[in-house]
Amino acid sequence: WIVKLTAVIILLQTLFFIFSGAEESIFIFQTLGIEPFGRISSGVVELIASILILIPRTTLLGALLALGTMVGAIISHLFILGIEVQNDDGLLFVLASITFACSVYLILINKSKIPDLLKLKI
Repeated sequence: WIVKLTAVIILLQTLFFIFSGAEESIFIFQTLGIEPFGRISSGVVELIASILILIPRTTLLGALLALGTMVGAIISHLFILGIEVQNDDGLLFVLASITFACSVYLILINKSKIPDLLKLKI
């Protein structure tokens, strides 16, 4: 649960900035050339991933969604944004990396549920 909560807390705390149109969020997604659609879409995916991670039956699916989102964030930091964005001392990059690691861990401990995930009725 500690790993689940760590990932979920990080994902949820960024939602305020994403959905409120905080200056840093707008800057990031403008730099990536996907503002506002990319910002709002990313927020929706992160919200869905957070909810799914907390539900034992769907933890694997949520972790996969979170992992995909964090891969995008990390690649964006490494190749476009830089590690440090608007003098944040690399905080967003570190949070994305922690969420990435939590997601990988959740996927690994839940990989036996992949056949169940394929049968999941939504």
